[in-house]
Amino acid sequence: MRKLIISAVVGGIIIFGSLYFAGLIANSKDTGRPESQKVVKTVFVDTVQNATVPIMVPANGNLRAKKRVELYSEVQGVFRQGSKLFRTGQEYSAGQTLIRIDANEYYASVQSAKSNLYNLLTSIMPDLRLDYPEIYPKWQEYLNSFDLTKTTPELPEMSTEKEKFFITGRGIITNYYSVKNMEQRLSKYTITAPFHGVLTEALVTEGTLIRSGQKLGEFINTGVYELEVSVGKTYGDFLRVGRKVELFNLDKTQTYTGEVIRVNGRVDQNSQTITVFIEVSGDNLKEGQYLEANLEAKEETDAIEINRSLLLENNQIFVVRDSILDLIDVNPVYFTDKKVVLKNVPNGVVIVAKPISGAYAGMLVKVFEEKEPKSAQL
Repeated sequence: MRKLIISAVVGGIIIFGSLYFAGLIANSKDTGRPESQKVVKTVFVDTVQNATVPIMVPANGNLRAKKRVELYSEVQGVFRQGSKLFRTGQEYSAGQTLIRIDANEYYASVQSAKSNLYNLLTSIMPDLRLDYPEIYPKWQEYLNSFDLTKTTPELPEMSTEKEKFFITGRGIITNYYSVKNMEQRLSKYTITAPFHGVLTEALVTEGTLIRSGQKLGEFINTGVYELEVSVGKTYGDFLRVGRKVELFNLDKTQTYTGEVIRVNGRVDQNSQTITVFIEVSGDNLKEGQYLEANLEAKEETDAIEINRSLLLENNQIFVVRDSILDLIDVNPVYFTDKKVVLKNVPNGVVIVAKPISGAYAGMLVKVFEEKEPKSAQL
C-alpha cells in the first residue's frame, strides 16, 4: 500500500514538473515583430540654369587623301628602271619620274616625222622668196629655230589668205599637227609625279611588259586628307561650309581640328542621310585611318543637357522639393547615346543628378552635401 502511495506521489510530481517547464518554454518565445525602420536615401542633385547648348552630331569615317592619282598606261612597252624603285611606300617629289616605259622605237618614228616636216619646210623656201617676199623672213626664222632634238615649235601666224592657201596646199599644216600628235603620245611613255606624295599601290615592277589601259598603281599626297561622314537630314540645313569640327582617333588619345569643305546637296534615299566632307591635316595621319567627328549642327537656347538615364519613358524627370521627390514634364529635343538635351525646365529647379533605384513621386530623400575639407592645423 505504501509503495502505491509513493508511486502516485512521484507520478504527480513528474506531471506537475513537466507542466511547469512547458509553461516556461512557451513563455520564453518572443512573438512581437520589430518595428520597421524607414530608410531615407541620399540623392545627388543639380540646380537648373538654362543656357545655350550646342548640338553636337557624332559621325565617323575613314580618311582618304584629298589629292590622289590612279596611274594607268596609255601606251605599251617595257617598264624601265628609274632613279627610284617603283614600290609601295616610296616617296616622290613633284615632277619626279614615277614610271618610264621604253620608247626607243616610237622615238625613232617621231624623229622621222619631224625630219619629213623639216624637209617639207625647206622645199617651200625658194617659192616663198620669189612669190611672197614679205612673209619669207618669218618662215626663214622659223626654219632656223627648228631643232630635231627639241619639241617642234609652233607655226608662225598666217595673216593673209594667200599665205594660208599656200602653206596649207603644200601640206605643212597637216604634217605639223601629225608631228605634234606623235610628240604628245611620246610624252605618255614617261609618267611624272604631279605633286609630292607617296606610292600607296604598285601593281607592276621593273621589266614588266605594260599594256595600254593597264592600271599601274596609286599615288597620293600625304599632307591633306578628307573624311567622308553621313549625318541625318534633320541637321543638313545647319551644316555649313567652313564650320570647324573636332576629330579624334578610335582610342581617344589624339585630337584634330577639321573643317567642313563640302556638303552634298542630295539626301540618300535608303538611309535618309547627307554626306559631309571634312578636310583635316596632320603629320601622323594615314590613308584609311578611322576617325570620329563631332559636328556642331546648331545651338539650342534656354536648354540643359543631362544624362540620358535620368529621362523617364513619359518624358519626365525627378526633382526634389523639400526633401520629397516629384516629377515634372520636359521636352527632349536631341538625343545622343549618353546625353539628352531638354527644354521647358524652369531655372532654379533642383533636379536629381544621378539615377535612384526604386524612386517614386512622394519618396522621402536626403540631399547629398559635400563636406568642406578641414583646414590643416599648424
